[in-house]
Amino acid sequence: MRKAPLAIVSVALAVAFAGCGADSTAENGLTAKTPTQIVAAARSAAAGAATVHVVGSILAGRTPISLDMELVSGKGGQGRIALEGLSVRLVDIDKAVYINSGEAFYRRFAGAAAARRLQGKWLKGSASGEALGALTSLTDLRTFMRQALSVHGPLRRARDATVAGKMAIGVTDGARGGTLYVAATGTPYPLAIVEHGRTHGELSFNKWNQPVSLEPPADAINIKQLQSR
Repeated sequence: MRKAPLAIVSVALAVAFAGCGADSTAENGLTAKTPTQIVAAARSAAAGAATVHVVGSILAGRTPISLDMELVSGKGGQGRIALEGLSVRLVDIDKAVYINSGEAFYRRFAGAAAARRLQGKWLKGSASGEALGALTSLTDLRTFMRQALSVHGPLRRARDATVAGKMAIGVTDGARGGTLYVAATGTPYPLAIVEHGRTHGELSFNKWNQPVSLEPPADAINIKQLQSR
């Protein structure tokens, strides 16, 4: 089971358990399904969700990345990404992407002079623009989950487990060795993806359909102001 491929932001940023509202605790019938049917059910559930919280760590190439994101279907997302000791806050809303970081990140992103001006401030760019638009792969719920749940080899049942107190059914991708855990009760939401071997990492999916307050940061500096200098 593959992690979402994380896009690159300019030359600086390589990127890309809880309740489910009033969801039922009754078994959902997945135990009798094939691995392919289980993954399909998880995809369908994720595609129909309003919100989700994604947290964990993965490898993008050989680079370890940690993320903690709240995603809102059809609107965007917000959270934090950490890469090579650099932490970046991220908000995507109203067709705009905002990032906030320290001087070290901005120095690599925009140069030393701009870094002194930008340190601790929000930088705004277009969600379709070249500089920051690549980050939308991390903030679009459906895109993120579709990539995370993509299959690359034969599927087989893994040992079932308990994930954050919920009964979960395991399915392993034979090509990459990653295991997807899907809720065995209520709506079959993905609960976690665990990678082993060279691509060691884990992503957890929780707070499905719980309210998320998504607001654009105030007083952000438009990236066009930097590009015009």
